[in-house]
Amino acid sequence: MKIVLAPDSFKGSLSALEVCQAMERGIRRVEGEAEIISVPMADGGEGTVRSLVDATGGKIISKMVTGPLGEQVEAFFGMTGDGEMAVIEMAAASGLPLVPEKKRDPSITTTYGTGELILAALDEGCKKIIIGIGGSATNDGGAGMAQALGYRFLDEQGKDLPFGGAALKHLAEIDSLGKDPRLSDLTVIAACDVTNPLIGPDGASAVYGPQKGATPEMVKELDEALSIFAQVIKKELGMEVADLPGSGAAGGLGAGLVTFLQARLEPGVKIISEAVALRDKMDGADLVITGEGRIDGQTVKGKTPIGVARVAKTREIPVLAVAGSIGSGAELVYEQGIDGMSAIVDQPMVLEEAIASAGKLVSLATERIFRTFLSGKQSGCK
Repeated sequence: MKIVLAPDSFKGSLSALEVCQAMERGIRRVEGEAEIISVPMADGGEGTVRSLVDATGGKIISKMVTGPLGEQVEAFFGMTGDGEMAVIEMAAASGLPLVPEKKRDPSITTTYGTGELILAALDEGCKKIIIGIGGSATNDGGAGMAQALGYRFLDEQGKDLPFGGAALKHLAEIDSLGKDPRLSDLTVIAACDVTNPLIGPDGASAVYGPQKGATPEMVKELDEALSIFAQVIKKELGMEVADLPGSGAAGGLGAGLVTFLQARLEPGVKIISEAVALRDKMDGADLVITGEGRIDGQTVKGKTPIGVARVAKTREIPVLAVAGSIGSGAELVYEQGIDGMSAIVDQPMVLEEAIASAGKLVSLATERIFRTFLSGKQSGCK
């Protein structure tokens, strides 16, 4: 029997690789001779770097970069085992957790550090980058990232703009003469699971600004600044990004990646599935087991278990899911290719206890659902 394990991490407790290891222990207690293929997964958010590094035998590289408020922070990126591709989580350099709650102000925060991570990947010889763009503290349209890569953003007097989204209201010219020449040979794919445009009532500032500290007045100012940003991009570079689906992701970083790096915006789990060759690894499989920390109504909106199930169903392979908890709307996953699911908590316990015992609980839950699966097969159930 061939079984593919393709879970996401259980955030706060287990990496995706550790979930795979726990699942395998549960299966081995039942089917010791099974062929088990572990494929640590992610959907472009937190844990993406670790999952791809683990799945490909790669490495993680630490780098001091410019944080959201202009201070130095220790960030990281990953390189796949073949050394050809880098994996970046923008939140590692420009994420909301890097800014104390009382200092959150998206009018001044910058994505400059994300650009520095891209430069570090180029220095390692990478020709391709996957970048997850969730969890930002910024609203600068990716201008800070572009500044790190050699672009200049000038006002009407020809002076360089300072960091931050609010400064873009003074943008008059984009100077690309100093951009890093290695960018022309770089392929960038951005993991983007939202369709918000750059500006307007559904745009970066209005939808995501408040959670980053923006007041209603600031939201209006930032939206106007990004509108000017889009107008100058159209005038100077001939690109239309204002209404591009996904351009509003991560405070407009989606727009910046498309404009300055010619990036493709794609669903995160699709990108990761292709990067780890998930479809090929499912060849000849009898069962796929996936999972994440919580399965609920949000899972069907591009989360890892659904992405894994969709790949499996192209081969008519049964799919089971193990979750830290099961919440409201979880039944929707049955319509998307998941055939059964099990929560790891099998008795009353506090959250801290469940987190501390997560490995053991995942193993036991996998064993339970696997035994049920085998029982159904033996009885002829489909």
